[in-house]
Amino acid sequence: MAKSFTNQRMIINTVVAWGIGLLIFFPILWTILTSFKTEAQAINDPPLFLGFDWTLENYSIVQERSDYMRFLMNSVIIAGGSTLLGIVIAIPAAWSMAFVPSRRTKDILLWMLSTKMLPAVGVLYPIYLLFIKFGLLDTRLGLVIVMMLINLPIIVWMLYTYFREIPVEILEAARMDGASLREELIYVLTPMAIPGIASTVLLNFILAWNEAFWTLNLTAAKAAPLTAFIASYSSPEGLFYAKLSAASTMAIAPILILGWFSQKQLVRGLTFGAVK
Repeated sequence: MAKSFTNQRMIINTVVAWGIGLLIFFPILWTILTSFKTEAQAINDPPLFLGFDWTLENYSIVQERSDYMRFLMNSVIIAGGSTLLGIVIAIPAAWSMAFVPSRRTKDILLWMLSTKMLPAVGVLYPIYLLFIKFGLLDTRLGLVIVMMLINLPIIVWMLYTYFREIPVEILEAARMDGASLREELIYVLTPMAIPGIASTVLLNFILAWNEAFWTLNLTAAKAAPLTAFIASYSSPEGLFYAKLSAASTMAIAPILILGWFSQKQLVRGLTFGAVK
């Protein structure tokens, strides 16, 4: 009886999980399908799911109109650079909070997290003026710095959580063997926390890749990433849904492929320390 109940529960959980997964994936699927339609088919009422004439015309027009590789390279540099810089800063910060905490450590962590609740538009004007003053407007370096700063609280929080799961006795043993602070961070702590660091890198790379507000307001042409590439298909004449879908598909394809091949590492990192 108990075994039958367990099997039924597993079936229900599986069905619910698949249902939620398909619900989340459907907008992406619809975008991909729309990218292969003509503009008339894209706005057809009722919507056409599969019964339409497949075409690659939208992709050809997008390629001719825009320098896709330039936008792609900007996204890779901005997302990769901000994530790398954030990790370099966050590892020592998370180490100190996890292994050398003070009475104010929790307050500092909560304050860092509270900065994510600040509306971005509230600090746009002063940051815009600073960018003009220091010549960072429409530069990759400027966006790398901004992306790093807005995602740094998440990076520190995630690494802090992972580091808390590592027994402090291991670090103490390394110190007794004569390891310096740098050696402790590089050769002891980092290898043990690789799953957590990897998942943190992946998550923050995705967040930086998808960021639109700052990229649209702090870039014009030179440093514009794929989010600006997508936005360029909204014009005063209206939305070109099929071409916009093609541009969106080209923008999300690299990150979807990365997520697909990194899913095991991501899940492993997100569950790091969950089972003793």
